[in-house]
Amino acid sequence: MTEQLTLILFDVDGTLIDSQDQILKGMRTAFSKNDISVPSQNEILATVGLSLFEAFGQLCPDVDTTKRKSLIASYKNSFSSIRSNMIASPIYPGAVDCLNKLRDIDFYVLGIATGKSRRGLDYVLQNPALSGKFLTEQVSDNHPSKPHPSMALKAMSDVGAGRGVMIGDTSFDMEMGRAAGLKTIGVSWGYHTTATLGPHADLIVNSFDEIIPGICKVLDEV
Repeated sequence: MTEQLTLILFDVDGTLIDSQDQILKGMRTAFSKNDISVPSQNEILATVGLSLFEAFGQLCPDVDTTKRKSLIASYKNSFSSIRSNMIASPIYPGAVDCLNKLRDIDFYVLGIATGKSRRGLDYVLQNPALSGKFLTEQVSDNHPSKPHPSMALKAMSDVGAGRGVMIGDTSFDMEMGRAAGLKTIGVSWGYHTTATLGPHADLIVNSFDEIIPGICKVLDEV
């Protein structure tokens, strides 16, 4: 019997890279430039994974659409300065080794589903440790915000996978994966607590060493 092609779909921020310093700086700049009180660090990180429009809607629900667009523009514009003045967001320990091992497994293909823009993801993938590893790359420019299943469904269609696993650090990732019919693995080192992830994840892991055994477990291959 022919094996099913399996898509292993990764979130980026809080899952593969620790980008919180850049995100927090960008958010604080956007709020300051628009004369709006800056939310707490926890409030900001709780929105990571959403599109910027949805994130600002959650952080300041009373502002109108025009002001929200101004916040988005300020956030995006700040990143050219942030990227030139800060070191690149670090890759989490064990991530690259895990990705390399997954690529060597027959019938597994790797993909990305991120709330980042195309420009933002391209910047991350300039890192040679991550470049060229993903067969499908879904970004916020082309889809409704997570947890809508659009990104996951398009990724599955792109690679022709019969089944898939979504790996991420937020409830938005888990809800998106489930809505698209994927199994879901939450990672404990990201921006949502395990208590928030728990109701939406088939499994929670605490290190990249647990990813491959975790995939086998949720796919009933053990």
